[in-house]
Amino acid sequence: MSAISDMLRKARSVVLRRGAPPEDADDIVQEAFARMEAYTRVHEVRSREAFLVNAATNVARDYARKKRNAPFATGAFDIEAIADREPGPDEALRSQERLRRAKAGLDQLNPTTRRILLAQRLDGLTYVEIARREGLTVSNVEKQIARAMIFLTKWMDGW
Repeated sequence: MSAISDMLRKARSVVLRRGAPPEDADDIVQEAFARMEAYTRVHEVRSREAFLVNAATNVARDYARKKRNAPFATGAFDIEAIADREPGPDEALRSQERLRRAKAGLDQLNPTTRRILLAQRLDGLTYVEIARREGLTVSNVEKQIARAMIFLTKWMDGW
């Protein structure tokens, strides 16, 4: 039994010297040993050890080629690298429905309040700029935006 252990150890060291990753070395030697056993059932070989080392070298080369051509061979598996960042169909449908509901809620506001809210939220205008533009006081603008936000929050929640 010691002869087989010596052969396996020698094949493993050859594979490691040729650059196989240590975590793959045992798998490579095991596969090479299985190939050797299958081959020697049918064919005569002069040196089982030489056959095993040669088979292990070939298997290591195959492993390296497969890893190079594997889609995730560039390192650790990173789900973010392959994740689809686009929303799924159900998310897109929910978003479209929320937009429709928000538009319907905006349509419920009186025109001045809607203009003030959109100027603040979409155009980024300050309360002072909106008050000047609409001819209102800053306090009035603040109150209209607050009322609009309360109304829209309740509207979106289905109240």
